[in-house]
Amino acid sequence: MQDLINKVNGLPLIVKLLLCIPVVEIFYGICRVLNQLTKPNIDAISLVLAILTIIPGAAFMWLVDLIWVLVYNRAFLLN
Repeated sequence: MQDLINKVNGLPLIVKLLLCIPVVEIFYGICRVLNQLTKPNIDAISLVLAILTIIPGAAFMWLVDLIWVLVYNRAFLLN
C-alpha cells in the first residue's frame, strides 16, 4: 500500500492538481483511508478524519488538497 502512496506522491504536479477537482478528489480520500489503515500504529483521529474526507468532506477538502498540493507537493494526510 505504501507503494501506491509513493506513486501518487510521485505524479506530476498537473496530475495532482487535476485530482483536486471536487468530484475526482474522492480518489485522495480513499488513498488517505488506505494509508491510515496500513500504518503499523493506527491513529484513530487521523483515521476518522480520513474517512470523513471521502463523502461529507468532499465539499471542502478539494480546496484543502489544492492548497496542500501547491505548497507541499502532496495531498493532505498522504505522507
